[in-house]
Amino acid sequence: MTDMEIIPGENNSQLALTTPETQPIKRRKKKSMVWEYFTIENVSAGCRRAYCKRCKQSFAYSTGSKVAGTSHLKRHIAKGTCPSRSRGQDNNTLTPYNTKMGGSEPPKRRYRSPSTPFIPYEQDRCRHEIARMIIMHDYPLHMVEHPGFMAFVQNLQPQFDKMSFNTVQGDCVATYLREKQSLMKFIEGIPGRFCLTLDMWSSNLTLGYVFITGHFVDMDWKLHRRVFNVIMEPYPDSHSALSHAVAACLSDWSLEGKLFSLTFNHPLSEVGLENLRPLLCVKNPLILNGQLLIRNCIAHTMGSMAKDVLGAGEEIIKKIRDSVKYVKMSESHEDKFVQVKNQLQVPSDKSLFLDDQTQWNTTYQMLAAASELKEVFDCLDSYDPDYKLAPSMEDWKLAETLCSFLKPLFDAVSITTATSQPTAITLFHEVWRIHADLGRSTTSEDLFISNLAKSMHEKIDNYWKECSLVLAIAVVMDPRFKMKLVEFSFTKVYGEDAATHIKTVDDGVHELFLEYMALPLPLTPTYAEEGNAGDNGKADGSHQGNLLSDHGLTDFDVYIMETSSQQMKSELDQYLEESLLPRVQEFDVLGWWKVNKMKYPTLSKMARDILSIRLSAVAPDSIFDITEKRLDEYRSSLRPETVEALICAKDWLHFGDSEVSNALVKMEF
Repeated sequence: MTDMEIIPGENNSQLALTTPETQPIKRRKKKSMVWEYFTIENVSAGCRRAYCKRCKQSFAYSTGSKVAGTSHLKRHIAKGTCPSRSRGQDNNTLTPYNTKMGGSEPPKRRYRSPSTPFIPYEQDRCRHEIARMIIMHDYPLHMVEHPGFMAFVQNLQPQFDKMSFNTVQGDCVATYLREKQSLMKFIEGIPGRFCLTLDMWSSNLTLGYVFITGHFVDMDWKLHRRVFNVIMEPYPDSHSALSHAVAACLSDWSLEGKLFSLTFNHPLSEVGLENLRPLLCVKNPLILNGQLLIRNCIAHTMGSMAKDVLGAGEEIIKKIRDSVKYVKMSESHEDKFVQVKNQLQVPSDKSLFLDDQTQWNTTYQMLAAASELKEVFDCLDSYDPDYKLAPSMEDWKLAETLCSFLKPLFDAVSITTATSQPTAITLFHEVWRIHADLGRSTTSEDLFISNLAKSMHEKIDNYWKECSLVLAIAVVMDPRFKMKLVEFSFTKVYGEDAATHIKTVDDGVHELFLEYMALPLPLTPTYAEEGNAGDNGKADGSHQGNLLSDHGLTDFDVYIMETSSQQMKSELDQYLEESLLPRVQEFDVLGWWKVNKMKYPTLSKMARDILSIRLSAVAPDSIFDITEKRLDEYRSSLRPETVEALICAKDWLHFGDSEVSNALVKMEF
């Protein structure tokens, strides 16, 4: 329906429509804001036109009963077709239409549909969301002072108050504190122990930053990974650097007596190791031959071996990289490459891409893809005379050899990216297989293969010696394998000496089990977990519990402690003697222990902690890096507390541990 209005100065009696009773019909008042810029005048009988107040140009409005509407009038004002606006006249008067296009003056009246409810402006909520945005996307805190950002925000919401660096720094720290409080409440209910991984980063100021990540299993037997702290150490090579960082983390999160294992890959002296041992929660810090202090990160070990491969094949890798670069540098080159591939009917579905030389997995993937397409490269010069970089058949053979060395390393390290499942079990299989394969390759008649294999085998052998016991015990906690896989694999690795090493694993499992058996009332914690999970059965259970405790059964508890040695051993032995479960591919080992925790109350607690052990100390997005991790120049310039807040809060917001609070904690700097 078109707007109508009664215009002052006109003969309203002529325009009015009357009923037979001569009563005038009330006309709806015009609401369109276009009438602030137009007037309507009669030009002839039954014909009215709209005149622009600025340029006096006229537009059709109504002829007889036909009304033209207002869309063309809006376009005249909003689209800049008015000559007076194009000359910059009346610049202080803004229309409701160019407000949408960047004007700062809001319209005089707003209309909204029921589907878009009105949301009142809240300065604190906007500040809170800006802080979250900066944390989640690693934006610099100074961005709130940049002219472009301020202009953008002012156009979105003119009421928004300008923010300073100190203000947004306080808001980010406040967000961190809120998320930390929520995470602390969450881990208070964790029934088991915690495994920590330490990753040391450097900076251009020669400072060290220890990234401490916690790994633990919750009440529902789900594995979690959270960054707990980022602690600046001014002397990262000192004997006390890591122990100081770990002690600070344990104190900060109230984890004293709950630390089960430490994984790191920072060079540490024997004095430094001795400083770390007392922080472990076990009575004997040398339990499992000290392998609960895992000082050889799997990602760094495999990365070092990958660097050996890349170094040995440096020349051929450069040839292939140059060929790939030639194809990718031009759309016409790429089209010719695809044309040759289609004509030769090469079955590979891989695509060419250039590698990032700071991440060895991309170099492996580039070589693997190019090797599958070697026939295309060999024939490309027939279609493209400018291409003169084709590697020889010997080069391709060498590239395939490099891939054969890199693939098992790539598969092993890729396993560590899983954050929701225990990785030690699968890594055991991968590591012993790599160890065995490299051992055989050292005797190859091909000097290139044997020399490369010797260098790599030395590194994997050192890792195996330090970590095989922890890896094997994790395998024992998998009901699909138990000791059987250990026996099988150790026979392959050690040959005639396998029995000695198998006994070491068996003794280690029982030694660790004795630690758990020595805990007060082994059965009680499991039942306590069930009771703490909720209030179900509280009335009945509490009455029975009071009866037992009131009738002096604490003496019975002491009796159980004194006579339960053989009983607890039989719990472990019973598990080991039972038949293996079928090897299904999708098997939830933690879920199995959850179901069987009543059958194996003590052993399940031990399994929960063992399966929390993480063998990689680096974050999943950095596992293939072959360069030293450095804090960038900008973050190095921030206060250590701010760096920790930004990095930890980003991790926690990613996992979404807590609901966002509407309130903003006020912080001053």
